[in-house]
Amino acid sequence: MDAAIRSASSQKEASDLPKLTKFVPFDPAKKTSEATAKNPQGAVRRIVKGAFAVVVGLTTSPPSAAGMADELEKQGFRVLAVAAGPPDSMQLVGLIALSDPPRKDSASLISELQTLGVQTVMVTGDAPATATIVAHTVGLKGAVCPPGPVPNGIKPQDFAVFASVLPEGKYNLVKAFQKNGHTVGMCGDGANDAPALRQAQIGIAVSTATDVAKSAAGVVLTEAGLGGIVAAVKEGRVTFQRILTYTLNSVLKKIVQVLLLAIGLVMTGHAVLTPMLMVIVMITGDFLAMSLTTDRVRPSQKPNAWQIGRITTAGVILGFFFLAFSTAVLAVGKFEMGLGVEALRTLSVVAIVYGSQATIYAIRERRHLWGLRPTVWMVLCSVLDLFIISTLALRGIAMAPLPLSVLAAEFGATVVFGLVLDAVKIPVFARLKIL
Repeated sequence: MDAAIRSASSQKEASDLPKLTKFVPFDPAKKTSEATAKNPQGAVRRIVKGAFAVVVGLTTSPPSAAGMADELEKQGFRVLAVAAGPPDSMQLVGLIALSDPPRKDSASLISELQTLGVQTVMVTGDAPATATIVAHTVGLKGAVCPPGPVPNGIKPQDFAVFASVLPEGKYNLVKAFQKNGHTVGMCGDGANDAPALRQAQIGIAVSTATDVAKSAAGVVLTEAGLGGIVAAVKEGRVTFQRILTYTLNSVLKKIVQVLLLAIGLVMTGHAVLTPMLMVIVMITGDFLAMSLTTDRVRPSQKPNAWQIGRITTAGVILGFFFLAFSTAVLAVGKFEMGLGVEALRTLSVVAIVYGSQATIYAIRERRHLWGLRPTVWMVLCSVLDLFIISTLALRGIAMAPLPLSVLAAEFGATVVFGLVLDAVKIPVFARLKIL
């Protein structure tokens, strides 16, 4: 603000300027800054600049001043008043109207945040009339919170604009939202925003923020505007979805590997997975699991939260389907094909590796598996996994060999299993609200 005022004043030359003897910087609590100076005749003059209502209270002002200030605020200007004169009898000498219009892309970016389920509110120290004009310009159409302390039990849905807010008011507002169960992101630029930025779960400092604000924030934007916030929300949700897929995959694989050992022992009288075969399962499974970090993901349309109980439940349900598939393959090999123990072990390890491929492709999408194309890296890792286990099984390396016809039939059964699991996961995810 001072830079804008200095720039404007530099266009008008002045003579006989008073000599500054004392300066008190802007105080957010008082909403004023103050100077003491002496004019060329040696008389002491007090000069105060600040919020209109505060400065008017220190002076004798003409009746028209309040109307002029109100008219300027309704046009979206931030209005400051300046008073000067002897310390005990200052007069209102002028108004300063400051315009800080929003960026052209602010409205579209705020709208995009709202479509992502992020409730956006405006918090400012400006007068309600000014704040309302700016808020409507960027698409915030809700009510304006009355000035004063933060109401108890307040929610972001209650008001779209919080005006005439002191720095401690921003901090208290963040705490009030958090107390009501909300995850709060606070965007600010000034030193007076630092407490609120630190308190919020996600403090966001804009590119032009002060060093104090940047040090208090958890995210610092490097480009002007709110585009970085939208990008951060989307990237965070993409990361969440990838981790969610990895977690689901880990849960259901553990169920299969542990319980299949017990079922195989009962069915055959022998362990169907030797330590060497378990190592092979881990190696072949890791390639595809690691490729999930590069997978193409659809960010959710609503904020995510870790619901470990629901995720575990989904993993257990899908894991039992995987277990049923692996058990069915083992049963066919034992009772229909009459395979020996070593061949059954190969059949089982191939079923687990093939089935792991099917489960990952089924659960990587919250919708049907064909809705989003996997990345090239994921496909290559999948091909590598299948090549490794198929080659080992065909050549009998570290396991008993199986004919190509058996492997082809097992692969075909896996494709059917993958489609069944994809159909099952839709109602499971919907019931458990895994989005």
